[in-house]
Amino acid sequence: MSKIYTKTGDKGTTSLIGGTRLPKDDIKIEAYGSVDELNAWIGVLADAPENKNRNAFLKEIQDRLFTIGAELASEPEQNKKKLPELFESDIEVLEKEMDLYNEVIPTLRAFVLPGGYPLVSFAHVARTVCRRSERQVIKLSHNEEVNALIIKYLNRLSDYLFVLSRKITQEQNAPEIAWKPR
Repeated sequence: MSKIYTKTGDKGTTSLIGGTRLPKDDIKIEAYGSVDELNAWIGVLADAPENKNRNAFLKEIQDRLFTIGAELASEPEQNKKKLPELFESDIEVLEKEMDLYNEVIPTLRAFVLPGGYPLVSFAHVARTVCRRSERQVIKLSHNEEVNALIIKYLNRLSDYLFVLSRKITQEQNAPEIAWKPR
């Protein structure tokens, strides 16, 4: 069995797919690290008993996030491995799922505060991590070429996570907490 620790990152650098070493606080590392964090939160959502009927769908999202992470962590000019791809159809799947939920949840009449039920809060945490990931990928795109589908997918995924939070609220008969500014 091989060891998980290599000690190669002890001085604050890490390797991209392709071998180039970068500081661990490089925007490229921040971008795919944030996507990795998002993937962990999607795992929290998928593991919840309340989401057993959505588990396979959430696992598909996790697969897409690994695809995104691999692309962000690679250097195409140095990478000899074939990476999985993201497709426009991956975004369309999110949109179709949102459309199904929106047919049965109440019309949104105010901003809602995260909360009301633990799983709703987790969905909101995932949504905010998704938005951060999107911002970091956009920031990365100012320095290097980034597949536009990645930004589009993250944008749509954050929308999906918001709609999912509302769907879970409905399913659990939890209160949807409207923001009432003072």
